[in-house]
Amino acid sequence: MAEQIEAAALVAVVADFLKSIEPALTGQQAFHAKVASNAMAIVARELTLKPREAEAAALGGFLGHESGLDALRAELCGRLRMGQLTPETPGLLEALTTAVLAKVAVDNPRYSTFKRLAGG
Repeated sequence: MAEQIEAAALVAVVADFLKSIEPALTGQQAFHAKVASNAMAIVARELTLKPREAEAAALGGFLGHESGLDALRAELCGRLRMGQLTPETPGLLEALTTAVLAKVAVDNPRYSTFKRLAGG
């Protein structure tokens, strides 16, 4: 756990450094520095927020058991395909919303819908 926190901090420092040198760069170098900075920020959030774990917890809670994320997704998809679950199934939309919000918190935390749904 501490190793991941340290990794997230290191990645965040690199992202901040790249962002700090962007004004001194021009053209393609500035563009690539911005892309790299944004990528590092995503990696830092991924290491800190652990969206796969949040999704697995949400889906596992809904399905009533713990398992690997791929297995939980496969089960959910299979049950949806067979008609065992529908959008009206209690807890389904809440579990899916939780899973999606965990992903968006990493990918694009400034997305206005994310802010609204996350209460921010």
